[in-house]
Amino acid sequence: MTEKLHLPPVNALKAFDVAGRHLNFRAAAEELGVSQGAVAQQIRGLEAHLALKLFDRHSKGLAFTAEGRGYHQQVSAAFAMLQEATLRLAPTPSKVTISVTPTFAAKWLIPNLPNLTALHPEIDLRVLATDSVLSFHGDGIDLAIRQGAPPFGAAIDARLLFHSDIVAIAAPTFVQGRDLPLAAHAFGELPLLQDMHDLWPAFLRDVLGVRDWVGKNRLSFSQTSLSIDAALAGQGIALASRFLVEQDFLAGRLVEVAGGSFNGGRDFHLLAQKNATRRQAVTAVMEWLLGKSEVQS
Repeated sequence: MTEKLHLPPVNALKAFDVAGRHLNFRAAAEELGVSQGAVAQQIRGLEAHLALKLFDRHSKGLAFTAEGRGYHQQVSAAFAMLQEATLRLAPTPSKVTISVTPTFAAKWLIPNLPNLTALHPEIDLRVLATDSVLSFHGDGIDLAIRQGAPPFGAAIDARLLFHSDIVAIAAPTFVQGRDLPLAAHAFGELPLLQDMHDLWPAFLRDVLGVRDWVGKNRLSFSQTSLSIDAALAGQGIALASRFLVEQDFLAGRLVEVAGGSFNGGRDFHLLAQKNATRRQAVTAVMEWLLGKSEVQS
């Protein structure tokens, strides 16, 4: 059985990486802050450990051997990966990571981001769009926006951002020629666009007074943003929180087709770690979000 080769010392690999970039021991020593002799000694030790010659020495500097050139490419790549991984862990004053639901990201956050970047061009905002429950500390998250009702946990500071005021929406062309708001029976004749929240039965019961409704034409989507897009494309009637489609109402891309709304019981909240020391950039994003909120504190 071939004896396993132990990894060389990290200092020797670092000296090899730097010397290989400069092809000069003196320049490598200046970058590392050590003596030229120390770099040469590290390289000799590495060559002895590997039982390979890595450099040919010349009066004007160094040249790679064939083995040295291939090894340097891999060692250099490994150090670059380590540096990138370390930089990702290190918090920077201007970096803010926010976790939001995909629908909130697509229908509210992204359209409003130009305002944030205009106010705070120095902030490096990183958006994670997911419905999963993530860990503030473990996943490196500064802020989160989620639907639900407090409490979210003893260690979580929750601020109400938007009420879940659910309205029925459709493209104007889809309901062209029909009187608005639509009569209750129309909802049994037209395609209804469903998402994972399954709010149609409650909406029909609480808003339209229909208790024994049996839908025949339903299209189902995994995200509310997809059902909104389908409504925009004229494929049916969708349900959505009013604030998510307000700009579509103003632009005439969507219209409200029912004579009322209801609260789905899943309001949108801004979440942060309680009692955590917040960097200035995180506080700025929190204040911006709360300033955009239609909810009076």
